[in-house]
Amino acid sequence: MKIALIGYGKMGKMIEQIALSRGHEIVSIIDIDNQQDFESEAFKSADVAIEFTAPQAAYGNYLKAWAAGVKVVSGSTGWMKEHGDEVRKACTDEGKTLFWASNFSIGVAIFSAVNKYLAKIMNQFPQYDVEMEETHHVHKLDHPSGTAITLAEGILDNLDRKEAWAEDTTDPKLLRIDHIRRGEVAGIHTVRYDSEADIITITHDAHSRQGFALGAVLAAEYTKEHEGLLTISDMFKF
Repeated sequence: MKIALIGYGKMGKMIEQIALSRGHEIVSIIDIDNQQDFESEAFKSADVAIEFTAPQAAYGNYLKAWAAGVKVVSGSTGWMKEHGDEVRKACTDEGKTLFWASNFSIGVAIFSAVNKYLAKIMNQFPQYDVEMEETHHVHKLDHPSGTAITLAEGILDNLDRKEAWAEDTTDPKLLRIDHIRRGEVAGIHTVRYDSEADIITITHDAHSRQGFALGAVLAAEYTKEHEGLLTISDMFKF
């Protein structure tokens, strides 16, 4: 498969290594200093572009890739609130393809499924209050993390006593999400159900970005054969 990379930071370089190890070809690498390459024949030859950049750049990158006729896999977060409707319309009505995930880790996909199932169980036990915490490296700009928001939505869909998520809240109707930024932490997400009697905690702790990079390449392999707005739940049927 021919892959283009949009964003060539730590994630981009790790994705490159894994893609090559799986027998794929990197035909174009686009970073901040060569944006003109979106119009190159090399980029247009890609089956899929894998995009990991900043929240303010992601949507524009999708538009440029789609204009070149290239499907996109993206792990960029922080753009959904402003451009979610346009992306959904492009993928459902205009024939564009985007595989988007807040986290491509296989472990996080499993953790997310467990999180939803646990919330469904805990809906029967109102004596437990639930809260979340996410920890990431100091370079991460958005908060809470996209993964934390996805996990929160999984809880809200299954737990009647919470109406929405929020940061820095004491409102019992809101699911509190705390964020911590320290060192080079790849990503830790924790969900806690606390009562007077005991506490139930589930945690996913990423050792490195390698799991995210492998998941992104697996998503690219899946996207090559599929169309529309795709997610982890399409690729992994739990």
